[in-house]
Amino acid sequence: MSVYILVVDDEPDVEALFRQQFRRDIKSGRFLMEFASSAPAALVRAADVKDPSLILILSDINMPGMSGLEMLPKVRAERPDVPVIMITAYGDAETRRKAIERGAMDLLTKPIDFALLRNEIDTRLEQAA
Repeated sequence: MSVYILVVDDEPDVEALFRQQFRRDIKSGRFLMEFASSAPAALVRAADVKDPSLILILSDINMPGMSGLEMLPKVRAERPDVPVIMITAYGDAETRRKAIERGAMDLLTKPIDFALLRNEIDTRLEQAA
């Protein structure tokens, strides 16, 4: 079974950054990392992966059209089994409160602490095994 992590961000350089940070994991087949450039595209992809192989969604908050905070309750309703971590440049208390209230497991601020994120991914992989 392949396990997926879905990264949602409208900025094109985010995909390259994540692929670089997790290149060994992706190359070894430890997990697959998919990218959606908008919240609506992420909702479609989350609905398409029907088995439990989608283990984590990482989503930016500030995106054109539907924001990550607007997407959050929709994806949680569709996939309550999949934890969602929100990512934002603005990690103020109000943003954190809104994200947690709408179903986020956590909120990471940019620049992303990839060591912390790697620990979270390792935890999800252990739970999926």
